[in-house]
Amino acid sequence: MTLEYKGTLINYSDSGKGNAIVLLHGFLENISIWKPFIETFSKKNRLICIDLLGHGKTGCLGYVHSMELMAEAVEAVLKHLRIRRSTMIGHSMGGYVALAFAEKNPDALKGLCLLNSTAVSDTPEKQINRDRAIVAVKQNHKTFIKIGISNLFRPKNRIIFKTQIKELTKEALQTPLQGIVAALEGMKIRDNREALLHFTPFKKMMIISKNDPVLDYKSLLEQAEGTEVKIIELPDGHMSFIENESEVLHEIMYFIENK
Repeated sequence: MTLEYKGTLINYSDSGKGNAIVLLHGFLENISIWKPFIETFSKKNRLICIDLLGHGKTGCLGYVHSMELMAEAVEAVLKHLRIRRSTMIGHSMGGYVALAFAEKNPDALKGLCLLNSTAVSDTPEKQINRDRAIVAVKQNHKTFIKIGISNLFRPKNRIIFKTQIKELTKEALQTPLQGIVAALEGMKIRDNREALLHFTPFKKMMIISKNDPVLDYKSLLEQAEGTEVKIIELPDGHMSFIENESEVLHEIMYFIENK
């Protein structure tokens, strides 16, 4: 399904009936990553999966896709579907978008799950790395994608999940150059939203991985200190929805079903 928004098309899927669950993918991903979860989630819930700006079958809106701009696109889809309240689950960049959505629409959420994501902004070092990534993407985006996807997994899992990595890479290679750069620019300038973990009315959960090559494990634990955020710790890498699929499915279902 598609929705026209600011002159571009946003791609999304809508299945099942019940309480609304919104799934937001990460950088270089699209709604196809949620395939293993759709049947289970949509049995008792209405499940909305959205291709974020410049990803999947959703078009681009300029040269910087800020997390706020992406969140506005998500908001447009939910308004179109007349969904007033939902539980939002965001993987990595999808978590940044979910936080931007939550900042603007705290009463529109029943729950928020950050899946291998963080509420803090990029450090100066990370911002420099984003700029380097933009240069690398412009030089050869295919090589950037092939190396980048594999490196998101725990080293020992790169062989175990060889087939899944191949499929993820195939999907990622369809991401337009403009979409990749715009997302990198947007992530680089995103705001720190740690306050949302402390002062928002909805329930919150963070699923974190001890061997995540992208996010600092200790930093994630520190963010949740003094909050009511439920922390789920997993042993592997950044792609827990593949590396620890059954655990992620179980924890999210429990999070959704329990008030």
